[in-house]
Amino acid sequence: MIGIICALKIEVNGLKELMENPEVTKKAGLEFISGKIYDKDVVLLECGSGKVNAAVGTQIMIDLFNPDALINSGIAGSLSKRLTIGDIVISTDCVEHDINCTELDEPRGQIRFTDEKRIDIPADKDLCDKLAECCQNLGSHVMRGRIATGDVFVVYRSKREFIAYEFDALCCEMEGGAVGHVCYMNKVPFAILRSISDDFKFNKPENYEEFSQLAADRSIKALKKFIQM
Repeated sequence: MIGIICALKIEVNGLKELMENPEVTKKAGLEFISGKIYDKDVVLLECGSGKVNAAVGTQIMIDLFNPDALINSGIAGSLSKRLTIGDIVISTDCVEHDINCTELDEPRGQIRFTDEKRIDIPADKDLCDKLAECCQNLGSHVMRGRIATGDVFVVYRSKREFIAYEFDALCCEMEGGAVGHVCYMNKVPFAILRSISDDFKFNKPENYEEFSQLAADRSIKALKKFIQM
C-alpha cells in the first residue's frame, strides 16, 4: 500500500477523484481515505498545516494501514535562485530548521532521539528515483536535494537566504520534515515531493495564493504517474 500525505485540499483532491470504492477511516479528527487508484492500494490524508498535524497523521497512518512506502507531497517556497514557480524538488533528505538549541551548544536543527542525535533525515533513494522519473515531461525543472521544514510561513528573502545557507536546503515548507521524522522512527521508507509556489521574486502571501494551485497541479500529475508505475 502507498500512503500519501498532503497538508491542503488542493494538494490531494486530484487523487481523491481517481479513487475507486473509497473508504473513510476517522481518527483524531482526521479522515484517512483508502481504496484503489490505477489498481493500486492507496491511502490518502489531508493532514492540515504544520509539523504536529503532519506527525500525528503520519503515525496514525502507519499504525492503521502499515503502508509499504509513504509520500509527502505538496507545495513549497524556493530557497534557491535556481528554482522558480512550478519547478519541482525531490528530497534527498529533510531537516527541521526551526529546532534551535544553540544556547546549549548544539547545532541548529539537531533532533534528539532516545538513542542518537542527528540533523538530517534521509529519504528512501529508490522512492526518490521513481518520483524523479515520474517528473519527466511535466514541463518543470526538477532538482533533488534537502528540504527544510518548520512551523513558519517564510516570506522575507533574508530568512530564506539564512535557511538556505544554514542547512544547504533547496526549499522550505511546513510538513515534510515531520513526516520524515516519524517515518524514520518507524523504519518506513519515505520521500518528499514539492512543487514551488513562491520564489525570491514572488514571495508575498497574495503571490502564494495566486500560484499555489498551479504548483499543486504539478505535484498531483507526478503522483499519478508514480502510482501507475
